[in-house]
Amino acid sequence: MELRTLRYFLAAAQEENMTHAADILHVTQPTLSRQMMDLEKELGATLMLRGKNGLTLTDDGIFFRQRAEEIVELANRLEQAFVERNTDVNGVIAIGASEAVGSQLFAKIIKNFSDKYPLVQFHLYNETVDNIKDRLDKGLVDVGLLLEPIDMEKYDFVRLSQKDTWGILMRDDHPLAERSSITADEIVKYPLMIPLREKIRSEILNWLKRDEKDLKIPLYYTLLSNAALLVEEGLGCAFCMDGALAIRSSPHLRFIPILPERTTRSVLVWKKNRLFSPATSLFIQEINMLRASLE
Repeated sequence: MELRTLRYFLAAAQEENMTHAADILHVTQPTLSRQMMDLEKELGATLMLRGKNGLTLTDDGIFFRQRAEEIVELANRLEQAFVERNTDVNGVIAIGASEAVGSQLFAKIIKNFSDKYPLVQFHLYNETVDNIKDRLDKGLVDVGLLLEPIDMEKYDFVRLSQKDTWGILMRDDHPLAERSSITADEIVKYPLMIPLREKIRSEILNWLKRDEKDLKIPLYYTLLSNAALLVEEGLGCAFCMDGALAIRSSPHLRFIPILPERTTRSVLVWKKNRLFSPATSLFIQEINMLRASLE
């Protein structure tokens, strides 16, 4: 299986039409069709269904598309890394960021670096901690901003000094909206939205001293931005941290810290023993300078 074949498949999947994809790839339609049939034969699976209205990916095709995108992205980054070695400092640094108060400091680091090296571009992925870790492990992200708890065995990291405080996001007309803090016994009788991340979910249930079946949980969420809209619509209250920008998305939302206080910290992480591009290596040096100032 050649990298070119993966690019052909992704173009066909994107266009959902063999003729349009062939035009984009500057090959003939029969050539592209033959390449796709050879690919399916090699894999022993049907990746796409051909119909009058175009192409439709099968379940195998959807799975293959995801993996093909990762391989092609890695190949593009590898090619770019060699280009960067022979030019002034430029290229792309891929970063992943979860919702945290550390995002503000991370933004300053990125801005200062961009001022020094204006030819460098950043690709920013706003995702959950687990998804960013997965991208780090696959080499699709260079540096990640994550929230503890995290197994750091595979990573070098800088732990930021800022702390995120856990609390409840609610509408300003909620009966508890004027409280300065909230206890578990006070909040359990209301509908609650809880983060989907397993470690965090377990900690919240431990604080509430309740089983999930004993709570009314209309929604589990990954990132708070959409969950905050549902809080505003009245679906329920959401467990979150004060560092998430979504809690400031509406004047009709209130963030109330929980008691006893629970906090966590952000960490900037990157894979150990990985050879980075010149631009990324310089960026990590900037982060390590931050480590020196924190120690």
